Amino acid sequence: MSPKNHIYPSAPKITQEERVQLMGQKPFLVWFTGLSGAGKSTLANHLEVALHQKGLKTYLLDGDNLRTGLNQDLGFSQKDREENIRRVGEVAKLMMDAGLIIIAAFISPLQKEREILKNRIGKENFFEIHVDCPLEVCEKRDPKGIYKKVRAGLIQNFTGIDSPYEVPVNPELTVNTEKESIATSLKKVLTSLKL
Repeated sequence: MSPKNHIYPSAPKITQEERVQLMGQKPFLVWFTGLSGAGKSTLANHLEVALHQKGLKTYLLDGDNLRTGLNQDLGFSQKDREENIRRVGEVAKLMMDAGLIIIAAFISPLQKEREILKNRIGKENFFEIHVDCPLEVCEKRDPKGIYKKVRAGLIQNFTGIDSPYEVPVNPELTVNTEKESIATSLKKVLTSLKL
């Protein structure tokens, strides 16, 4: 017998609508995607501060942070990358059910992964932002020293170098961190979110 044959999720006594009313805000997910070094985490952190200053209740999920805890058992094979994004999506959905606005910064290189995530969260609650920056600029920035390790042959299957990054087909917004300041990009995000 499969373990799933004896799992019976319980129905909550408090609905999401009641939580939304209590929180005084509509929960949604802002998903930043882009190459390593493009500025996803920087922009996500600035967005969280801006929303906090507006009195909104948020939580920031960052790729590196989750890989030191919840996803520490995952590597960087395609299967593990897909599981990483699946888990993040489940956590985001739970937090949204609690009434929070979730901000997530993940490379999430494949369109298929992002589409699965969007369908799981609900298209009306998913706001995809492509943080666009040329690879050579990301490499020059290299805030974590990762590109240097990749070029030295110490890291394989790195997104943008020897593993693909698929540019989002139809994101809600694209910001270009090579040409725009963080302040300009943040303003575009807030305007697009109508906040």
